[in-house]
Formats: sequence, structure tokens, C-alpha cells
Amino acid sequence: MLNGYLRNRCYKETIELFGLMGSFHWGFDSYSCNFVLKACMELENFEKGIEVIKKAMDRRVDGDRFLGCSMISFYMKFGDFNGARQVFNRMVERDVVCWNSMIGGYVKGCYYVEAFNMFLEMILCGVWPSAVTMVSLVLACGGMRNLELGKCVHGFVLGLGMGSDVLVLTALIDMYSKMGEHKSARLVFDGMPAKNLVSWNVMISGYIQNCLVHESFDLFRKLVISGGTLDSGTIISLLQGCAQVADLESGKVLHGYIFRRGLDMNLILATTIVDLYSKCGAIKDATFVFDRMKDRNVITWTAMLVGLAQNGHAEDAIKLFGQMQDEGVAANSITLVSLVHSCAHLGSLKKGRSVHAQLFRRGYAFDVVNRTALIDMYSKCGTINYAERVFKDGSFFKDVILWNSMITGYGMHGQGHKALDVYSRMLEEGLKPNQTTFISLLSACSHSGLVKQGRSLFLSIESDHNIAPTEKHYACYVDLLSRAGHLEEAEALVKEMPFQSSSEVFEALLSGCRTHKNIDIGIKTADYLLSLDATNPGIYVLLSNIYAEAKRWDAVDHIRSLMRRRGLKKTPGYSLIEVGKQVHAFFAGEDSHPNGAEISQILENLRLELKALGYVPDTSCVLRDVEEPMKIKLLWRHSERLAIAFGLLSTPAGSLIRITKNLRVCIDCHTVTKYISKVVKREIIVRDANRFHHFVNGKCSCDDYW
Repeated sequence: MLNGYLRNRCYKETIELFGLMGSFHWGFDSYSCNFVLKACMELENFEKGIEVIKKAMDRRVDGDRFLGCSMISFYMKFGDFNGARQVFNRMVERDVVCWNSMIGGYVKGCYYVEAFNMFLEMILCGVWPSAVTMVSLVLACGGMRNLELGKCVHGFVLGLGMGSDVLVLTALIDMYSKMGEHKSARLVFDGMPAKNLVSWNVMISGYIQNCLVHESFDLFRKLVISGGTLDSGTIISLLQGCAQVADLESGKVLHGYIFRRGLDMNLILATTIVDLYSKCGAIKDATFVFDRMKDRNVITWTAMLVGLAQNGHAEDAIKLFGQMQDEGVAANSITLVSLVHSCAHLGSLKKGRSVHAQLFRRGYAFDVVNRTALIDMYSKCGTINYAERVFKDGSFFKDVILWNSMITGYGMHGQGHKALDVYSRMLEEGLKPNQTTFISLLSACSHSGLVKQGRSLFLSIESDHNIAPTEKHYACYVDLLSRAGHLEEAEALVKEMPFQSSSEVFEALLSGCRTHKNIDIGIKTADYLLSLDATNPGIYVLLSNIYAEAKRWDAVDHIRSLMRRRGLKKTPGYSLIEVGKQVHAFFAGEDSHPNGAEISQILENLRLELKALGYVPDTSCVLRDVEEPMKIKLLWRHSERLAIAFGLLSTPAGSLIRITKNLRVCIDCHTVTKYISKVVKREIIVRDANRFHHFVNGKCSCDDYW
């Protein structure tokens, strides 16, 4: 009866029946204890298992070989290796199964040296190893990442005459693949006299692990042509390969193959498809599969959430998280970190703090990866002081990525000197900077106008730290020089670069030309950029703006005509503001918001107040050939002004207003926001495409340098 319950996975009933046997003083033997102990392992009930072992010892049935193996497996499962060894030592009769239980337990617990010592002891005792023994040793070699030892075990396998054992050879394929020896893995695979589906799957998966997606598909075709069977495991590996290289077309072919072959669309397979579509940017396809899944676990929800967050659908990711909570699915660390990134993208501080609280409650907040994400989120939400609190918790480990995130945070807030101080402390603590460290530092210097310090840092990258500067470093340095007006020096640097300049470097130079109204260098730079990439609308817009500021309207019309003919569109300016639990988006010039009338009235009142204080509109920011009154009207419909007006309408007097803008804030909006902060006596934080601006009592933290 006990065996029947166990075989039907009725583990709780197995234990209850054993207890009932004791209540009625019915006798039991080693077989009874064996069955119940296995049920305890399945339920992970350590206390009940110990009770069974004690009863077996009291009845003196623990000397049975089969029960002894189960007792060893039980102790090993719960990490009690000393207990397992004591049972093993008491056993009078020990066959290869008993030795395998010990060796396999050590391997599962990552005690690889002990596993090999036990194997040597086994050989000295004259016990001949089985295929299961050798599989455990092969797994140990893989766990140790010891290729030479793995080759020795491979040789021993051949010496034992196991060169045709499918189980052992498959383990060897897996070992070689995990250590990057895919050619050795393929030699073992090709030499197998007989292969089962697991062998094919392991070899295909091995290619995927080594980023050899093309080879994995070639092997898959051979499997299909040979008439071999396949299962969801085969398809899952291939789908993961497609996701790895963002091969959407092959992924769709596999998705269609699943339906044509009538394969079971199980939870793991469906989740892998969602992950594939998400990583390939096909969010509609991912959502289609996700919405039609009957069963979804936390991994499925996380795959969909991460996909939305990484593909610019941050608000949808946050909404989906709410749905996930409504369905009672507990989030894991990866889920919550993806939400942190979504909140950072939206500039949603309230939601970000809520997610931080969940990370804290679940014990995830102290992980270095999560802390790095939190620093990034608080920095992008305009609360650099909160980012500092997360960073300065000295009781936890800090890696170079964590330091970089703090440097980046200070940089985007225009606090270049603080970024340099963090860098100095990082060096004092013995951490080696990496390429990203210098990208963050150069960017921080650029936003703070620290040309001298930036120049020194750039020269130190290779001379002091033996890091070869990349195109990204050159782009940041060119940006630093261009922002500061050193356009000739920046142009000379571009010409002296040790590799062909990328569009990123020239875009930095072109942006500086626009800021400092240098038409000559601007036109040359734009021409070269268009020869590199004629489909980037940003280049046309910058060139058009340079011509517009020079009042060369014929050239502006020509550039805009080119864009229309080539089907290119300017990125529309928009601003976001979080009020309550909702993020509101405002586009430049729109009047479709439900509170449109009130917003217009607030802006008109502000315009009159600012005019009385001496504000004069800077219409040079309007790059259209229209009359002056129309330019002023267009300025007052810029997206950040609409968002600020809505914030004044919808939030308590005196409270802070946070705005996130997708483009660089224009000079006139910057001036207007300074005035507004003084008139309404509120702090206004604006995050634009470049950095943060903290407006307080008529002044901005950037000191008009951005």
C-alpha cells in the first residue's frame, strides 16, 4: 500500500499511512521505511524523515543496503554530508549503488574534491565503477571547470569499456560544451554508435551555449532529416539561440513548426517564445502568446515585463505588474529590477519607491545588481540624495559597476566635482576603473564644463590605466570640447582618431556647432554624417536648426523637403509628469488634454506675470519662418510648459513638480521655468535628453550650462 501511494505521488498519504501503522502497533520493515523516506524527500520534510530514520534504527532495520542508500540520499539532499557519511560507514554491505549515492551526493552539493576522494576509496575497496559513477565524475569536472581532469576521466571511461554508453557520452558532450570545447563535444557526439534524443538535445544546447546558433540549426536539420523524434527541449534550445542573436524570422519558423507538429505548448516552451519575441522587439507577438497562455508562472510574467521594459513600453510594464499582483503571483528579484528600470525611464519616483520597498521586504534590496539599478532609478527620477543613500550604505559590497552608476548619477545632475570625488574614493579603495568608468566621468565633466579635468582624464585612460580609448570615449571627449566651444580642437581630435570616426563622434561635434552657431564646421560635419547614415532624422534636424538660426530659410526648406522625400520624421517633443498613480504625457502644441482649458488659462496667467517681471521671449528658439507673435504662441505650447501648468493645476501648493522631457530643453523654456519657480515658490525638476535641471527660486542647478 505504501509503495502504491508513493508510485502515484501521494506522498502525504504515504507518510500518514506509516504513522497509522505505528498507532496500531503494526510491524514495519526496511522496505516500509524506504518508501516513507522517499516520500519525505519529495515533500522536503526533514523533520519527518529524521523520525523515520530513528524508528528504523530502533527496529535495527537500518543495516539494509537499499534503506541505507535512501538514508544517504536523504542526508545529502538536505546538505548533511556528515550524517550521510556516518550512515555509509555503518553499512556492512556496500555495493556500487551505495558508493554512487555518496559520490553523486557530493557532486550535487558541489563538494567535488570529496567526490573524487570517495571514488578513489571505492577503487581501493575493489568496487568496479558503473556508468552512473562516471556520469557523476564527469559532472564534477564540469562543475570544477577543470578541462584536464575532464579529459583524464574521459580516458578512464574508454579504459573501462564504456565508450558506447549513451548516458556517459552524453554527460561528456555536456561537460565539453560548458567549458567552451564545442569541437571536442562534437567529436564525442559524432563517435557515438547510438544516440538518443537527450544526446541530440545536449549537443544542440551546447552549440547555443557557445553562441554557435547556425551550427545548432544545422544539427537540428540533420535530426529532422534522419527521422529522429524531437521534443519541446529541442525547440526550447533553438528558440533560446534565436533570442540570443535576435533572429526573429527563424524564431517564427520554429513557432510555426510547433503547431504543425502538434507539439505540446507547455509552460516552459510558451515562456521561451514570449522571451524570444521580447528580445527581438516583437512586443505584439510576445503579448499575443502571453495573453493566450492558460498557465503562467513568475518566470513567464517576468519575461513579459522585461520585454516591455526593454522595448520602451515602461508604462505598460508597470500596468502588467499590477495585473500580476492582482493574480497573486509573487515577484522575484528579476521582476522587480525590470520594474525599477521602467520607473527610471518614466521618471516615476512614487512607483520606484514602492518597488524599492518590495525589494527590501523580500530581502533583495542589498544585492549589488539591485542596488545599482536603484541608484540609476533615483538619479533618473531627480532625487540624487536618495541615490546617495543607497550608495553610501557601507555595510555592503560595492563593485566597479555600482561606483560607475553613482558617477553617472552625479554627471546627469551636473555635479561633475562630486563625480570626480567618487572616482578618487574608488581608486583609494583599490578598485580598478573600466571603460564605462571613464565614459561616465567624461560625460560628467561635459555636463559641468570641466574641460581641464576632462582633458586630464582622457589622457590618463591609456597612460595610467592601460585601457585603449574606444569610439565612445572619443565621442564623450568631443562632446566635452564642443559644449565648451572648443570646436576647432574637437574637429582636430576627430581627424586624429586612430580609427574611422563613427556617427556618434560627429553627432557630438554637430551638436556643439548648433549650440555655438558655427555654420562652417556644422555643414562639413553634417555632410559627412549623411554620407555615413542618410536615414538618421536627427542629423537632418540638427542641420536644419543650424540653418534656421542663421536665418537661411531656403536651406531649411531644402533639408525638410529631403526628409519628406526620404520618409523621415522628426521625433516629436513630449514631456511626462506623474500625478497620483498616473503618468500624463504632453506633446508640443497639443490641446487635447481633458484639462486643456484650465492649462491654457494657467499658462496665460503665467505669461502676464513673467512679462511684468521683465521676461522677454527668446524667439530664436522657434526655428520656423513665421511672424513674431506666432513664434511667441508656439513657445508657450512647448510640452514642458504644458506639463508644468498641469502640475500646478493638479498638485498641492508648494509641492515639488517633476517633469521628464525626451528632447533637450530649449533656451526660452529654461528661462521661463526659472521665472515660474520664483513666481509660484516651487521647486521644479526637469530631466531632459541631456541632464537634470533643478529650478529653485529663479535659479537652475546647471548655471545655464547645458
